[in-house]
Parts: sequence; C-alpha cells; structure tokens
Amino acid sequence: MNPYKAQQRVQIDESETPKYEGDVQEEEQQEEKWMRLRPSDSNVTEDQEPFMGIKVRRKASLRREYKGDYLDVPSRPFLMKILRKQGKMKRRILMITDFAIYIVDPDTDVLKRRIALAAVDKMCLSELSDNFFAIIIPTEYDLLMASTRKTEIVTVLVEATKSASEYELEVVFSNRFEYNASADLIKEVQFEEVEGGVRTRIVRK
Repeated sequence: MNPYKAQQRVQIDESETPKYEGDVQEEEQQEEKWMRLRPSDSNVTEDQEPFMGIKVRRKASLRREYKGDYLDVPSRPFLMKILRKQGKMKRRILMITDFAIYIVDPDTDVLKRRIALAAVDKMCLSELSDNFFAIIIPTEYDLLMASTRKTEIVTVLVEATKSASEYELEVVFSNRFEYNASADLIKEVQFEEVEGGVRTRIVRK
C-alpha cells in the first residue's frame, strides 16, 4: 500500500443522528428509472404472516428484537461469493438520518453517496424471504442492496421519510422488478422460490 496515498474521510453533520446504521451489500450501479409491478394475490402459508401485508415473514419473527447479521455473512466465503456473483456485490455501511441516506465504504472510510430522503420515490422488494431491496431515486440512479436487516431498514426508512416530508414512502412488492443501475442501464431482479430457499437472478434488460 502506498503510504502517501491520501484517504477521504467521512464527515457527517452531527445534528443528523442516525436512525439506522448497519452493514449491507450493494451492487455497483449508476442512474434512474423504475417499473411498478403488482404483487401476486398470495403466497403466505399457515406458519407465515406478511410484512406490510404482502412480503412473507414467519410469525416467530413478528416480535423478534432486531439483532443484525445472524449468519455473520462476511465470515462465510461461500455466501460472499454468491452475493458477488449476483452483480459485483460490495460491502457497505448504510446510515439513515432524519434527512438523508449515507452509503459508506467500510474498507476505506469513504463516503460513497449521500441521498436526500426527499429524493427517494419508493422501495422495491420481492414477496419472498430473500434479503434484496431496491431504493428508487428518479433524479439519480437507483440502489440495489442486500441485508439480513431488510425489514428493519424498510421500516426505519418509511418512518424517516414520513417524518421529514410528511408523505409515506411507497413500498412495492413483486417477484420481478426493474431498477436503473446507471443512466443507460436497466436491470431486472428476478426471484423464484425453490426447494430450500429463494433463487435470485439479476439480468440486463
């Protein structure tokens, strides 16, 4: 490593106390657009109850205290390999304050992106028990991320947006949704329930 290489440090206004802070996986991407897709009628079994009335969530998790990464994903090379294979996934720190979302690179302590809450249009998730979610920002490029804390992230972001701008953030559930990975690149995320879990594919449109 070059000892003279300068590093950009993260500076965040202390008046914006983070409502949420945690590790996520982010796919490399860069700019706008979305497609709204309607959720299917139901895929909830007797031992499950949906998050926000749609997304599959087991009853045992309804009153569970949020504790974070239960699998310790960074310590499991095969899981990290799977995530990276699905679109060059990189580890990121996600912070949500009263006014903005911050994306930080934990390896370099560099602030990669700041997104005003007012710029967020909606969030997209599948109806299944995967860890992916997309944050749609029409004036910029969208974010596709993966986290074991997705339910907590969605809840905090909806509440923060409502508090900051007095409107409720729309949350769209579909097992197929599109997002703008860059100004001229649209990708589709496809989810399929298979034996033992959920198969996720990210494809170019």
